[in-house]
Order: sequence, then structure tokens, then C-alpha cells
Amino acid sequence: MRINLQKYSFRFAEQVLNRKVALKQEIEDILLDPGIELHTLNRLHFNKILEHLFAQKGWETQPKVFAEKQDPSAKLDFLKERIGVEVEFGHSIFIGIDLFKFQVAYYSSLDKIDVGVYIVTTQNFQKIMKKEFNQNWEDSLTFEKVKRYLPHFKRAIQVPIYVIGLDL
Repeated sequence: MRINLQKYSFRFAEQVLNRKVALKQEIEDILLDPGIELHTLNRLHFNKILEHLFAQKGWETQPKVFAEKQDPSAKLDFLKERIGVEVEFGHSIFIGIDLFKFQVAYYSSLDKIDVGVYIVTTQNFQKIMKKEFNQNWEDSLTFEKVKRYLPHFKRAIQVPIYVIGLDL
């Protein structure tokens, strides 16, 4: 059993990302790394694995969204060549915070990203992780929910967002 990727492009994110196809492929290669052992993947451990793999490829980890000293400490997970990445294995309530970080990094005077990449798990991934490996991913944000919600935010979220669902 291996990780597979489901993808959803919001506001032509895939076309924007294809301008840097090598980085798009790099992200996918990280997520499909054959060294990722499924039986060990709880939420915290998987985040640490991804942080290590992204850092190895030269991605800036935990870059601040705001530059001011009095900033609210909002951070993206990874940043490289104007591609911002958020990995969300937490509760679905974090979707608003994550989308807002992408929007601010894109649209405000900060102008740090051209596209956001949002990495979440699918319902199938969560179900199999529970059944096969006794890893509890219940209540984590899902690819299906992000795909369903994003069109409702079309007026508020102008940043192109490429959603990747980790599936099994």
C-alpha cells in the first residue's frame, strides 16, 4: 500500500504552478517518498517527516506571513520561489486560518506567493489508517471538504490554491 495523490485546482492554481513544473514535481516527490512508512504515521510524526523532507530540498520552514515585529506570528509551513505550502492534518476548523494565511501572503503588500499548495488527507486515507494501522486521524480536515468549501470562498479568496489530497 502506497500513498497516492488527489488534486484539485482552485483559481487556475495548477496552471500557475506549472510555470514552475520542477517545483510542482518536487512537492509531489516529497509526498510520495518511498521512505515514508505508513504504519508509523500519526499526525505529529507525519508533519515532522514532511518538515524534514521539505527542508532537505531547500524549502524555507515556518516563514512568517507578516514582517512587522508586532506580527501575530502567523506562519506558512514552507516557502520556496513564491510557492507557499500548508500541511493541515489538524481539525477541519483550521481551514479558515490556513486560507487566510495564503490570501494575506498573496494579496496584501507582502506579495510573498503566487500560489498556495494545501496538503490534506482524504477520507479514504483516514479510514484506512484507522483500520489497518490503528492510527486515529478522525476529525482531521479532508480533501473532500476543502474541495467542497473552496468555491464558496471565491469572492474572498483570490489566491490560486492547489489542493493535494493524500490517499491510499
